[in-house]
Order: sequence, then structure tokens, then C-alpha cells
Amino acid sequence: MEIFRKLDGLAEEIQRSQPPVDLWRKFIYCTSLSGSILGSVDHMQPQDFEQVVSPVSVAHFSQYKLNTLLLKQLENLSFKYYTPDGLKGLDHEPLEARQILMGYECVSINASDDIVSVTASFLKDGKHMERNIKCNMVVGTDGAGSTVRKLAGIDMRGEKDLQKLVSVHFLSRDLGNYLHSERPGMLFFIFNTEAIGVLVAHDLKQGEFVLQMPFYPPQQNLEDFSPKTCERMIFKLVGRELGDINVIDIKPWVMHAEVAEKFLSSQNRVILAGDAAHRFPPAGGFGMNTGIQDSHNLAWKIASIVKGIAPPSILNTYETERRPIAIFNTTLSIQNFKAAMAVPGALGLDPTIANSVHRVINKGVGSILPSGLQSAILDGIFILGRAQLSETLLNENNPVGALRLANLRRIFEEGKSLQLQFPAEDLGFRYLEGALVPDHNGALGGPDGPNGRRRDYVPTADPGSRLPHMNVRILSNSSSEATISTLDLISGDKIEFLLIIAPIEPSYHLAHAALKVAEEFKVSARVCVLWPAGSAKGVEVGSKVSLKPRDNYMDVMEVKKSSNASSWWDICQMTDKGAILVRPDEHVAWRLKSGVVGDPMREMRRAFSAALCLKSHIKDQEADH
Repeated sequence: MEIFRKLDGLAEEIQRSQPPVDLWRKFIYCTSLSGSILGSVDHMQPQDFEQVVSPVSVAHFSQYKLNTLLLKQLENLSFKYYTPDGLKGLDHEPLEARQILMGYECVSINASDDIVSVTASFLKDGKHMERNIKCNMVVGTDGAGSTVRKLAGIDMRGEKDLQKLVSVHFLSRDLGNYLHSERPGMLFFIFNTEAIGVLVAHDLKQGEFVLQMPFYPPQQNLEDFSPKTCERMIFKLVGRELGDINVIDIKPWVMHAEVAEKFLSSQNRVILAGDAAHRFPPAGGFGMNTGIQDSHNLAWKIASIVKGIAPPSILNTYETERRPIAIFNTTLSIQNFKAAMAVPGALGLDPTIANSVHRVINKGVGSILPSGLQSAILDGIFILGRAQLSETLLNENNPVGALRLANLRRIFEEGKSLQLQFPAEDLGFRYLEGALVPDHNGALGGPDGPNGRRRDYVPTADPGSRLPHMNVRILSNSSSEATISTLDLISGDKIEFLLIIAPIEPSYHLAHAALKVAEEFKVSARVCVLWPAGSAKGVEVGSKVSLKPRDNYMDVMEVKKSSNASSWWDICQMTDKGAILVRPDEHVAWRLKSGVVGDPMREMRRAFSAALCLKSHIKDQEADH
């Protein structure tokens, strides 16, 4: 959401369009949607609404709705998208700027030293046709089953086939109205003797849901999940029939936890991002968040190459920075998935048993049995397993049931069930090397390993971290002094670096050096002079004198929520004698904790050279000295 704030009102539109938070803050565990509640977990905490560490709160928004808003953003930027029928004979014309082709599938990639030739297939007038497209690079963002990744010969590494499932997308205002008034939540984990499933409530007011159910092919096949069969399964999970159910789509899918062995191929002309580069269990929002971060990291680097600001080698830092984050998030998503499995385990349903039996039937002695007998054995195992959920067994008067319910309560109380939010990982991820100057005085071991639990985000200005958020007021001669986030100080529409300093003389000297070096490197840069809260009106005159004749700077002042709130430099874990150089993607490229030692020009050349991967330039400068 912080990234979406840069896209002309996108974050605000998502917040307006999403369901109210009270309708999705909980995960509910029950015997049916109208039956007994086994437990619930509220995943929102008071600090999630205070916007202290971030200017925007977490959101719950369907991907297809987000895609619609993103297309609208592109249209506002004069992009036009075409279907094969809409091109009207222009199938073989060169692509023009800001054209988006919908309904095309990449079928081959041929990369040379200076160009990539892509063959795309499409259906027109009932006929399969192909089109050749020449480009400088291809970014594969074509999902978990990425064709681009396969054509590039890039393998995945990690845990395959964690679980096979069938996803049922359906609408029911009847169900939405009931849950809205009786038990609002985002996820419903339903366990009873007739069916087991996880219901995702995308929008209770609109009655939009997705049901996830275990799938065991080849004993089960997609034909076993017809719309009518799915309706009956939904009724069993709801606990009653629904009069207005509308099954929209039924799809099988496989849950993996894998990361591509590399994100770059063909001399950096073929690039992977999003689910094409990593695929996680769908818990905690890791897939979308990590993919958005990939694009944010990659966009400014591609733009820097196109504009001649940075060499093509800067793309190497995309993989250097993003792949370790993807691996970290993969580990965390596996832990979160295993936490989800702890609940059925406590109820006497061990998911590993069903999977083990399935493997034996498919690959062991069971594979020689007739298919009908295989299906019967599997169904028998499922019926036996679900019998553990009978009301006669699962109640406080039954010693076994009472023990299981006590174990379930303990899982919820200790935060060991499936988690929704991971602030420390969503906001606190850090690049330890790449397009930055590493902090050799910091912790060399990197971030703490994932533990599957929610951890609070602790802001820091360590190199590679996202710039911390603080509200600041722009100081100017105008009567209206706007209050913005420090994240808003970084330009969202051009490649520009930002140097943040305090209003002290040595830092002004450093600012002059930074702006001069930026001119040498032909990159835009701006200085932000950050004044402490309570500074007298008119203090910005001091910057005008100290930075003369420069005008590419701004003065801002801290806005504290209380008198005892931390200062900007305390939040950054620095002194006001320090300085921070921020990249276009809002990550810290370089920072100085307590003042420059040595030549400011040389230090700023070192910082900009590292951020733009201009290694030869920095070597030349070092040789001159």
C-alpha cells in the first residue's frame, strides 16, 4: 500500500473500495458457518490503525479488482490496450509506445546480444495466429506457471506440491448478509463430518467468496467438482441451503513454496518478477506483496538504463536484492502454512496422513489396484478422518474431545495458528548488498530468521532498508503548509535521489557536494533539510543562504503526535550530524550516522557510484586521489 500511494490516488481508491476492516479482521474456526465456533483470532491490533510506522494501513482487496484499477491507472497515463480483434489488420505492425496487447500468449523467446525476439500467439476470427515482437528486454510476470520462465530454462528451487486444491469462486448475497450480521471474518476454517474447507470472504456486502477444498487426483478429477456438486459441498459447509448461490468458476491448483534459481537470463534481457520468480502458500499476502516489491525495485533500474543514467549491469542488483527476500518469505510462508495445519492436527485430523495414504495409493502397492477401488479406499480414509469431528466426540464432556479443544485454545492463545500480518517482514525487509553502500558497522548476519509469528516493525535507516515514515510539514512562504509523509519526499514520477540532512553547516557542505556529484553523473537529486519540531517560523531562510545558488532543495519540519514522541533522527537510530541518501524506490542507498570524515565530494561519488553501479567511475576517482 505504501508503494501504491505513489500511483495517483490508487491507495486511496483501494481503501475506499475495500470492505470495512471490521468485516475482515478475524479468522474464524467452526463446525459450519451456522454451527459451533471452535475459536477465532483477531489479527488487527491498535497500532495497526494509528499510522505511526506507516502512512497507510493494511488492505483486503481482491486481485481481479486491483487489476481493474491498475488498468485504469495505465489509461490515465495514455496507455491503450488492444485485443486481437481490436487491432484491425495491424497484427504485424511494430508496437507503438504505450500499447498493451490483451489475449496474447508468449510461445517463444530468442535473445541475442542486443535484442530479444518474442513470438506471441493469439486467436483471431477463430484461427490461431502468431506475431513477432522485437524488444530490448522481456519481463516475465506471467504467474506461477510462467511460460517465460520455462522458455528461459530457469528451474524452481524449494518445496513442491505442498497441497493440491480446488478453488470455487461463487456469489451469494444470502450468505454474505448472514455472515455480515452474525460472524464477520476474512477466513473461515470449517471442519465437520461431511466436509472440510476454507472459505475466503472477499466481500461480505457483495456476497463474494472463494472456497478452497483439498483435491486428490487422479482418484479425484475436476469432473467430480461440477457446479452442482460444489453447491452441495458449500451447503454442507454453511450448514443450510442458500437460495441465491451462483458458482462462477472452478479451478484446480497446486500449492508450492519455491523460488527461481535465478531472476535474470540471456545477458539480463529476460527477467522474472512476481509469481513467475517465486510462489508461496496463499497465507499472509506474501505472493502479492513480494511481487509488488519486485516491480518497485525493478522499475527504477530499467528506467535508469533507458535514460542512460545507469549501465545495464545495474540489473544484476535486482537479483542480488530481491532473491534473498523471496527465499526469506518462502521460509516464512511455509511456517505460516504449517501453523495453519496445527488446528486440524489438534482436532485429530493429521493432514500428513491423508497425503501419505494418497502417495501410497499413487506410487506404492495401491497403484496396482483398480481405479474404482483406489477411490473407495481414499474416500474411506476421508470419512474415517472426518469422524473425529463428530459432536459426540468433540465436546467438553468427552475426555478426548475436551483435551483436543484445550489444545486448540492453547494454539490460539499463543499465536501459533495461521497469521495474517507480518509488519516486520512487509515493511522491515532490507537489502544487505546491491545498489547501495553496505553498512559494515551494522549486523553482518542480516535480519533475524523467520519464526512464523507476527513481529512488530522497528524503523531504521540502515542501508538497504525502506526509508522510515514520519509526518513532516513543508516549510514555505505560502500560507498553507502541507503535512506529508517522509516517503512522499521521494519523487514518484522521475528518477531522482534524495539527500536528507539536518540544518547544520557541515551537512549543508555535504549537500553541495551531493548536488554537484549528481550533475557529474547526470542524475536528478534533491536535498531535504529536516528541521526539528517547534522550529520558529521563517527558519527556512537559513537553508536559502547556506545552499545558495541551489534551488533543488526543500525545508520540512517534524510533526510529532506528542511532545515525548521520537525525533526523526532517533527513529532512524542516528544523530542529526548524519545524512541519508534515498533511492527512487524509497530504499536507503547510503547513510552517514554522525558526520563526514574526509572529503565530502569523494564520499558522495562513492555513494552515487554504488547506487548506480558505476564501478569504473568510482575506480577512476579513487585512482585520482
